[in-house]
Amino acid sequence: MKIPKGKVKTYKEVAKGIKMPRSARAVANACAKNPYAPKVPCHRVIRSDGSLGGFSAPGGLKTKKKLLKKEGFSI
Repeated sequence: MKIPKGKVKTYKEVAKGIKMPRSARAVANACAKNPYAPKVPCHRVIRSDGSLGGFSAPGGLKTKKKLLKKEGFSI
């Protein structure tokens, strides 16, 4: 919820932010189980290599890409 519209963070950055720097995979798994997407904006979390990663809400990566574009993030 703390990642502003139009901005993204990596799974690793989120893990560091919660003081668990080696837990990027756990962050990704938590995002994948987010039952409130996109209201709880897990679509703003991407992979360290800049790729989108996954998105478990209806529409999958197509929806994630659409949401990020709508918020002004250049893909």
